[in-house]
Formats: sequence, structure tokens, C-alpha cells
Amino acid sequence: MSFKTDFVVPEDKAEWRELFNGYADFYQSPMNDPIADTVWQWLLDPDHVLEGLLVRDADGKAVGLAHVRSCPRPLAGSEIGFLDDMFVAENARGSGAADALFERLRELAKERDWSALRWITQHFNERGRAFYDRYTGGPSDFILYQWKSP
Repeated sequence: MSFKTDFVVPEDKAEWRELFNGYADFYQSPMNDPIADTVWQWLLDPDHVLEGLLVRDADGKAVGLAHVRSCPRPLAGSEIGFLDDMFVAENARGSGAADALFERLRELAKERDWSALRWITQHFNERGRAFYDRYTGGPSDFILYQWKSP
């Protein structure tokens, strides 16, 4: 199957929102208009660090999204890419859509001279982890900690 992956544009909002809702549902994270509208504005703001990609199938339907940003890697004195979110619609899983997103991320990393691309996923995301393992050979040796603001 043929896919096309591009940065989001204003006309993509409805399709992006449907996918973003699916992503939130997968992680059982409540989603509402104020949150989604804030993220959408970030994606369209050229001065905001977060960027959004949509992958479209041969019929032009958006079937997946990725949110990515540049971030400093002090020990290397370089920038890396950080993949915050990635989601492919259930009916498009296994179709090559996720691979198309990763290929575009690989191109983006090369274009921007990122020394690495990092992301996290939850331990229960078995299908996603199997996909990521194909590209990386397995998880890194880092352990994620999170300290919520008091």
C-alpha cells in the first residue's frame, strides 16, 4: 500500500482530532476540546517546538499521526528528536502506515541533523513495542521517572 506523510495544515483538524481521540482512548486519558484545541494550536504555531505529522493512505484518508519535537542532548552537544505521540488507526495497523511515519521521522532526523530519535511507550503497549523493536532491536537501558508537580 502507498502512503504519504506530511506535516499537519489547518484543513487537517477534523482528521487529526479523530486520530488524537483514538490515541487518548488507547491510553485511557480523558480528552476534551480545550486540551485538543491547545495541542492543535501548538502544532500550527511555527514558534512552538511541537510539530505534527499525518500519514495518509492511497485514498488520501489520514490513518496515523505523530507528534515530534527537537530537544537538546547536552552530553552530545547536539539536538535530538523526541517522538511524543504516535498512533495508527486500528483498521490501518499492519498496513505499513506506521513504517511510513517512521521513514518520515528518519528523513526528518537526517534533515535536522538530530543525533538520535527517542520516545517512550507504556509497558502494556505490546503491539507498539513489537513494532519499535523492529527498528531499534529493543528498548534502551534508560528507566523513566516522573515527578508530578505538587
